[in-house]
Amino acid sequence: MVYKSLLLMFFIACTVMACKKDKVFPIEGEIVPVLPAGDNCTIYDETSYAFSYKVKGLSSDQNLNFFVGNSFFNQNWVESPSSTTARDGLGPILNAASCSSCHFRDGRGAPYSGQGLLMRLSEAGNAPDPIYGSQFQDHGISTALQEGDIEIIYSYLSGQMDDGTSYSLRSPNYNLVNLNYGGVSPALMMSPRVGGQMIGLGLLEIISESDILAHADEFDSDGDGISGRANYAFDVYNNTIMLGRFGWKANTPTLATQVAAAFNGDVGIKSSYFPNENHTSAQSLLNGLPDGGVIEIEDEDLEKVILYCRTLGVPIRRNQLDENVIAGERLFNAISCTKCHVDSYTTGITGSIQPLKNVLIRPYTDLLLHDMGNDLADNRPDQLANGKEWRTPPLWGLGLIETVNGHTYLLHDGRAESIEEAILWHGGEGASSRDLYKMLTQDERRQVLDFLNSL
Repeated sequence: MVYKSLLLMFFIACTVMACKKDKVFPIEGEIVPVLPAGDNCTIYDETSYAFSYKVKGLSSDQNLNFFVGNSFFNQNWVESPSSTTARDGLGPILNAASCSSCHFRDGRGAPYSGQGLLMRLSEAGNAPDPIYGSQFQDHGISTALQEGDIEIIYSYLSGQMDDGTSYSLRSPNYNLVNLNYGGVSPALMMSPRVGGQMIGLGLLEIISESDILAHADEFDSDGDGISGRANYAFDVYNNTIMLGRFGWKANTPTLATQVAAAFNGDVGIKSSYFPNENHTSAQSLLNGLPDGGVIEIEDEDLEKVILYCRTLGVPIRRNQLDENVIAGERLFNAISCTKCHVDSYTTGITGSIQPLKNVLIRPYTDLLLHDMGNDLADNRPDQLANGKEWRTPPLWGLGLIETVNGHTYLLHDGRAESIEEAILWHGGEGASSRDLYKMLTQDERRQVLDFLNSL
């Protein structure tokens, strides 16, 4: 135990000294606060609305469209027929009646029905379930039966840090119950997902592909145990296969496709890009119900929602000059967390939103897939991602999730109830950093958490 502690102290000290030499970390007397996303894209707000502000520098038309998109994002859709023809066509089966139901105040969902949890479904080879399709809808309109309910049963796993501090992790087991349209496929694979915060998505979208791929090392050629790789998927907006950036498996290339697919799968709203109802032909009870027309959200309105999602800024970091935050950042780097949670990029120059271009950002993600081990595996492939791989989630805004959403449920299914629990769930390529974290002293662990809460 003493040997391990001394070894870790030596490792961290050497890393910090190297960082100081290369001025990766500012040395004493030079420490200045850094913005997460440039001045125009950083939001100077730390309240419960910190995730809901637009970036500065939009054109007058873009400013107007932001507010229209905001209304479509936040207001509930209604059943047809309705006098509210611009917002009717809900369902007939759905997960939520609005985007904000899963992303309250543009933040993170919770692992509860109707509050951000959904279940992806498939058989082998990404084929949808013959009856329930590729997503399970646990709500329905007044004239339609929901597909059923998602049951979560938690068990608890105990462990210890190297200094003897005990911890407990809750492990979920999922079942689909009260099924209304027949049994599921015996070969069914399920993957629970909780909606993430909406901040900075337009910035992530225009990072150059070459900058992302520069961090990929699929065959671990450098032998560091980290072998991030890219996912690729068909993008309906561009009608071609592209690099995946969004979703827990990086299975969606653009925000346009992400938004249109969420309207269809989550809310049951048809667009020109997803013009079919979100139920299968096997669910005959849902055929012929009133709807909002062939297209239920027009392209012009859909584009405004997409612009809204692209132009939400990133809240300012807090407590950057606090000595524990500074020490925590150095430890975060020393235990190799930034091998996957890459701290900075400069955005590209594509698109029509000028303030997003050529911006130095600090999202703490590589947007790549990593094997996170058996404990976090959903055992369900998604495009090129296998059942153990997950996209590295951005960490910016992490410390404000509790302020905005009133909880700290983290990871893809919200199983972790704190930042520390999320760290302790890391396996596979993240196991080494997790083990180094467990070797830290209690004060050092608190410093790492102070740093993460400052983001």
